[in-house]
Amino acid sequence: MTIRVRLAPSPTGNLHIGTARTGVFNWLFARHNNGKFILRIEDTDLERSRPEYTENIKTGLTWLGLNWDEGPFFQTERMEHYRKAIQTLLDKGLAYRCYCTPEELEQMRETQKAKGLAPRYDNRHRNLTPEQQAAFEAEGKKPVIRFKIEDDREIVWNDQVRGKMVWKGNDLGGDMVIARTPETDEEAFGQPLYNLAVVVDDIDMNITHVIRGEDHIANTAKQILLYEALEATIPEFAHTPLILNQEGRKLSKRDGVTSIDDFRKMGFVPQAMANYMTLLGWTPPDSTQELFTLDEAAKLFSLDRVNKAGAKFDWDKLDWINSQYIHKMPPDELLELIIPYWQEAGYEVNLDQDRPWLTQLTALIAPSMTRLKDAPAESRLLFGESIKFSDEAIAQLKLEGVKDILNEVIEGIKPSLTDEEAKALVNQVTKTQKVKKGLVMKSLRAGLMGELQGPDLIQSWILLNHKGWDKLRLQQALNQI
Repeated sequence: MTIRVRLAPSPTGNLHIGTARTGVFNWLFARHNNGKFILRIEDTDLERSRPEYTENIKTGLTWLGLNWDEGPFFQTERMEHYRKAIQTLLDKGLAYRCYCTPEELEQMRETQKAKGLAPRYDNRHRNLTPEQQAAFEAEGKKPVIRFKIEDDREIVWNDQVRGKMVWKGNDLGGDMVIARTPETDEEAFGQPLYNLAVVVDDIDMNITHVIRGEDHIANTAKQILLYEALEATIPEFAHTPLILNQEGRKLSKRDGVTSIDDFRKMGFVPQAMANYMTLLGWTPPDSTQELFTLDEAAKLFSLDRVNKAGAKFDWDKLDWINSQYIHKMPPDELLELIIPYWQEAGYEVNLDQDRPWLTQLTALIAPSMTRLKDAPAESRLLFGESIKFSDEAIAQLKLEGVKDILNEVIEGIKPSLTDEEAKALVNQVTKTQKVKKGLVMKSLRAGLMGELQGPDLIQSWILLNHKGWDKLRLQQALNQI
């Protein structure tokens, strides 16, 4: 048997981190078992579905490295399949037309609430006679289609994450609506609803394992009944833990960013995001291992190591993982990723002309970066021939002997200065001026960078020298004295 799993997002919003994490688990399970990962777009919510959300979902999955083997399939293109299944259920007597009005259903709920009962449909139209149906039709009432759920039925499955699951039919809210009222007189029934459509899709696509969030557990009980009614093989189910905020509640928009696009804009790299999401609810065999690629994780992944408890989102952990990927990334690769952040900050970046210089700059600042968006702040002292001097830098420049130090440095600077030449010049000035090396280095930093803290001084000096900015900045520093 070939393992076949699917990710089935609804294009009513951007790719959510919860959906993306579900995608990661499905992808890892498929790759571990040499199976297939299928993308299905559940776009039957015509009012809220948008093409731009579909594109965002596809782009986000691709960015994360979650390549799919089949699809994307769209539910709106499969309506005939759903109508055929609904008609089958009607013909078998397992579904029926219900003519209850919204007002009647609301009154039903209010009565149940007053009695302290859980709201549910009381199945009042389950056994309508042909004459009763005709009377409703004559009144112009349009029916929904309901699927029969017996109250005394027990639904049992072995969840691949949670073990044995048992649900009672009387806990499922009464007979379930599987199709809305038809919009035109020509339609036999209206828009198919989620539980029916997803079962038909999974049957047609030969899905063997359904891996999704624990918020779908009640749906699973209903869907198992539909699989049985349609005489189909029931897939294995695995319900993964929800992603929680620090207070232990389900992560939501109130917690700030929740879409993958938001994380990308904040400067997280895709490898780190995918890596972090594997740890949101799954523990590798070596629980101390925290860094791995998707391919490496796929070799280790199994559903029996997925946790039952909710996975708390940890910004510090994500930042640390992201920093590890940034620090290990080749400078030329990292450069391509941080260029947009430099441009957004207003820095002039000319790749055609300055690629070697920008690559050196990237290598210099990378060890100090946590997110890609840190690049402008970490490199701000290295862009431009003129700088602003902090009060501390000016105080340093006004110390006795600093003027002579900077003048001698200016005289000794060569074009295309090397590391060795820069260090030799520092030693020469230290000896000539008869001062401590620390004074020379600190004064150089104040003169070249305008601040007393920053990236490696010699490497920064080399970069400024290659632009011809070092002499200009030191002369500007002398003007401060």
